[in-house]
Amino acid sequence: MTSFAEWIGRRSEEEDVVTERLVDSFRAVFDPHLAVVPTGVAPLGIHWCLAPSIARMGELGPDGHPMKNRELPPVPAPRRMWAGGWVETIDPLRLGDRVRRVSTIADIARKDGRSGELWFVGVERDYVTERGVAVRERHDIVYREAARLPFRATERLARDDAETLRRSSRDWSVATSPTFLFRYSAISFNGHRVHYDLPYAVETEGYEGLVVHAPIQATLLLNLATEDAGVPRRFVYRGVSPAIAGHKLTARAGAGKERDSLWIEGPSGRVSMTASAVGRFEITGRA
Repeated sequence: MTSFAEWIGRRSEEEDVVTERLVDSFRAVFDPHLAVVPTGVAPLGIHWCLAPSIARMGELGPDGHPMKNRELPPVPAPRRMWAGGWVETIDPLRLGDRVRRVSTIADIARKDGRSGELWFVGVERDYVTERGVAVRERHDIVYREAARLPFRATERLARDDAETLRRSSRDWSVATSPTFLFRYSAISFNGHRVHYDLPYAVETEGYEGLVVHAPIQATLLLNLATEDAGVPRRFVYRGVSPAIAGHKLTARAGAGKERDSLWIEGPSGRVSMTASAVGRFEITGRA
């Protein structure tokens, strides 16, 4: 059993451009659930659509991800999902920016969970423009063992009652149709089959249905936080449970002293993601 220690500190770089087409496509997917930004400034969360892993069809694994990704270690668990992370916004991305994304493997850890062996991989990234570092983030990925059984209609994931007791001061309700998921997969070049292949999601990975992308949820919460009180200097988010497509999801911001707490709530009050916003600033237009 390898620890993959040799991967710690490994860096990779990719480049991409914040094009007008990407911005228009991003807005078409998320409007009207985006924070208002000055002309020329890209919508918040668009960095998750930049510099995706690109592989030929013959290089894809059974889940739709590239079999060999030079950026990530080949941990021995097949089911991959976002666990959480944080985002620091230093200088929001702008239309036309050429962005260099510098990724570094920060840590790798193996744990035993209720569902079996888990591998956690933490990746830290800098998104650099000609003005310097614009966005800095950490992306935590969890890898799980293969599902033992397909989902059955009698099964239900546990509801997180503690999260649903909080009052919200502002919320956005979003319909999560398969088309919505497909369009986000298209602009982020995400081939993970749990987002569009219903038989695979249910029978192979054991979910209740198609899974709503974690960055979709994080994008909604980041923009809700910004619309409510300004851009968070640091935005921390964590996946709590899978969000299943076909249901309405509601992004909520806390009330009063809890206004910096945010969460995504689904059917029966089940929480799929929580987040917090630290420090705020207003975006200015291009100088």
